[in-house]
Formats: sequence, structure tokens, C-alpha cells
Amino acid sequence: MSGKAEPVSVRILDREYTVGVDAEGRDALMAAARILDGKMREIRGANRMAAVDRVAVLAALNLAHELQELRAREAEIERSLDALERKLDSLPG
Repeated sequence: MSGKAEPVSVRILDREYTVGVDAEGRDALMAAARILDGKMREIRGANRMAAVDRVAVLAALNLAHELQELRAREAEIERSLDALERKLDSLPG
């Protein structure tokens, strides 16, 4: 059961944001903020003058692409497991 959302502060690219999250989701939110911060820093690189909104959009696009690849890989694994299960079910015994 999820609890009441409470404000949590995260720092992303040297800016602080407050997000409401329940106690169960706090660790996942903090981990997500660290991933986003790292991706944004990677994209910004040494260009400290890069527009934050552009860096944020590029980071989001990169993370969405990674998510899409993981989902495709998961679907491929599930298809392989289904095929293996059908083969095992067809074995005599």
C-alpha cells in the first residue's frame, strides 16, 4: 500500500527540484534523479553555457531511446522463452 506523498528535493544539473513521492518510491526517485543528472552532465560536457532546456530534452530523448531498446530486448527474450517452453512441452515424457 502506498503512503502519503511527501516533498523530496533532488539536485539535477546544479538546480534543486522538489517532487512529491511516497516513502516507498523515495529511493527509486533518488536513483532516477542521479541517472538524469549524470546523463545531463554527459550531454552538457564542458559547455557550461549550453541551454538547460536543450540539455534536458536531449537527455530525455537518450533515456527514452535506451528504454525503448530495453523493452524490445525484453520482448525478444519473452518470445525466446515462449518458444523454449513450447519445445519442452512437446517433448515426450
